[in-house]
Amino acid sequence: MDGSKGFAMDESGAVVLGTRSAAPQPRAGGSIARGDRLFVYGTLQFPEVLVELIGRCPELVAAALTGWRAAALPGRVYPGLVPAADGVARGVVLSGLDADEWAVLDAFEDDDYELRRVRLDTVASAWTYVWTSGVAQDDWYPERFAAEHLGWFVVRCAEWRRQL
Repeated sequence: MDGSKGFAMDESGAVVLGTRSAAPQPRAGGSIARGDRLFVYGTLQFPEVLVELIGRCPELVAAALTGWRAAALPGRVYPGLVPAADGVARGVVLSGLDADEWAVLDAFEDDDYELRRVRLDTVASAWTYVWTSGVAQDDWYPERFAAEHLGWFVVRCAEWRRQL
């Protein structure tokens, strides 16, 4: 979206909007087809976040991705998916997303994410957002995020969605 903003949030809860340079379509160049699945491993696995962003919570099916990890990101409360030889990223698969929902989720992710197709341990394949910038050495833990950040993160998601 020329001039639009992707969503980012630092540890203080401040919304940091990153400029998006792409047109308002999935980063996969329009190759997302109806019925394609999305593997999510961070904040998008929380029903409260999905409801604020797309107005509903699709079915969530537990999944794992071997050879990857959900890494903590410096100064941010959400993770990035990065390769890790001995890693296993755990998350959920979303299915049944329509074109408008894909567009909202794509706009939600900033330019440091790249949409890629991956082969999951439990599902043949799905799209996922892979982090392409620097990461912390630590892993990201959904339980810690839920306890420390989820409440205000959901509020910020609602604010972001109203501005989209």
